[in-house]
Amino acid sequence: MGTRLLGAAILLSLVVVLQAFAIEKKGDVFKKMACPAFLMFENAAYLADMTFELPCRCKPEEASSVVWYFQKNLHSHETTVLTDFNGTVVVDSSHVRAGSDLLKRFSIRMFSLIVFRAQVRDSGHYLCGTKEGLFFYGYDVDVQPTRQITVAFLDNDQHVQKDYTKKEFTLFTTFWDWTSCDRCGVRGEQRRIGLCYVQSAQLNPRYRTALPNVTSCGSRAVPAHFRRLIHLRSPEVAIRSCLAPCPEKEVPEEGVQSISNIVYKLGKKPQLPRVPIQYHRQPSQSDLVITCPGARPEHAVAWDKGSVRLYRSHYLVGVRKHMRVFIDHGNHLHLQRVSKRDRATYFCWREGELVAGFQLSVTFQPRRQRSPTDPESIFVMRAVGISFAVITGIFFLIHVSRCCCQAFRKPARL
Repeated sequence: MGTRLLGAAILLSLVVVLQAFAIEKKGDVFKKMACPAFLMFENAAYLADMTFELPCRCKPEEASSVVWYFQKNLHSHETTVLTDFNGTVVVDSSHVRAGSDLLKRFSIRMFSLIVFRAQVRDSGHYLCGTKEGLFFYGYDVDVQPTRQITVAFLDNDQHVQKDYTKKEFTLFTTFWDWTSCDRCGVRGEQRRIGLCYVQSAQLNPRYRTALPNVTSCGSRAVPAHFRRLIHLRSPEVAIRSCLAPCPEKEVPEEGVQSISNIVYKLGKKPQLPRVPIQYHRQPSQSDLVITCPGARPEHAVAWDKGSVRLYRSHYLVGVRKHMRVFIDHGNHLHLQRVSKRDRATYFCWREGELVAGFQLSVTFQPRRQRSPTDPESIFVMRAVGISFAVITGIFFLIHVSRCCCQAFRKPARL
């Protein structure tokens, strides 16, 4: 009995020592990097609708919490304070919309600032410091737009953009790694996101970059007379086909296997694929946006309508001039002017695995008779009345002017 107690005491002491070591090691993160004497800004570039995290890389040991500040332009009098002074803001990323204000899309966790679904207007300076205004670390964030993004389908012999070289600067694209295949067992697709970067010897030295004289095109390090660079080159996406095997699933026990064989023989095999299904009723002629659960814009996401594969080569936004059903660059499936033919079960793949289904039914609203007191009817009658009055006035003025001209043109009597 005494041996067991001694062993338990030793084990408990070891756990306490390991916890203390872990806490000390976590505290050493801020000891490894001294705060710069002169505040500089680290460049970071992202694509719109992405979620990014900015760690406060240095702070004094006595600072138990941090305050984050946002400035669109350096030394601007308009500064947004991104904190509740308690060191944390709870944000449910699944309920965050792209149109929300920055204050509704941020969270502070372990001294790091997290911005959900970043927009182009979120580009600017982010500073980590205290509520008294003492700054520790700064970032120069460049959120590049997806509205004019360039897409290259490599299977169709399309190519990415070439470098754009001038006397004072060079524009080029820096590509991220290829995503994993968005489907398994069948033909899938891979994406590679590329952001616009510029190389020039005239960059502001106060901005810290990974490579000398290289920064993202929307960075504040770019001189003011170079700002037109953003319009000369856009971010881009390269897409290619891929084929990846599905992971092997566990083989059921012998008894379960025999039962499934009997069910299959009786023609009552469970419907596949077996994933969580969400049911939704949507009014006809309305717009619907479907989001893949747990997916982010940088993830490999694919959509199927029943057994039909919605490949990006046909359904990516901008592939055709007029598209009612399309996938945007944030991996959302859009159905515009929903109609009866959209009734189906839509399946979502995430990182090569089928994760969810979305069964859509369409409801039709009966047409109601409009009355003269409806706001729409009043607006139409008012618009028609004003238009009639304007046309009548123009017609009257034309005839009056013609009569006046004829009166002046009468020949004088001898």
